[in-house]
Amino acid sequence: MALAPQLEARIGRSLEAVCRWLAFGGGLILVAAAAITVASIIGRALLSFGLGPIKGDFELVEAGCAIAIFAFLPWCQLKRGHVTVDIVVDRMPARAKAALGLIGDMTVAVVSGLILWRIYLGFGEKFPYFSESLRGALGMGSKPFFPETTYELEMPVWIPYGLATIGATLFFVVSLYTVWRALNWVLAGHEVRP
Repeated sequence: MALAPQLEARIGRSLEAVCRWLAFGGGLILVAAAAITVASIIGRALLSFGLGPIKGDFELVEAGCAIAIFAFLPWCQLKRGHVTVDIVVDRMPARAKAALGLIGDMTVAVVSGLILWRIYLGFGEKFPYFSESLRGALGMGSKPFFPETTYELEMPVWIPYGLATIGATLFFVVSLYTVWRALNWVLAGHEVRP
């Protein structure tokens, strides 16, 4: 007996497609961050030839890595790619493994909810737009007096926060889905590896 297995499978396929594309985007961002780092190091090494480091390279790499991490988390959760210690669990019966997987997925769902909540509050603190009444309705708090920017490039800080919030939101949604999926595995008596 499972809870809406066809609906769970359909939602799982949709989430998998969205998570895959978000992870690909995160990978491209990491490749760009690596290219910026290499180009900046080469520029520093060739100062005598008129080249130099890329202005704000550390700001771009920092923002890119933060965005990429949140782009990877939904895929990792969907595929159960988080670090686990299987030395004891491998010897357990299938239903016990499924139950422990459910407990792990429930824990990740709680933690992902906390992460989403905190990053959303950070985004609201940095985002300088919307009226006070709309910001209050969205739980964003007061509008910042001075919009925060990075030091060298003066890039608005709310942009990476907003992109990370998208990844954190999908991470939370996927975490809730994996709890549903794990509950169905417990009811079936065994896990089905994603």
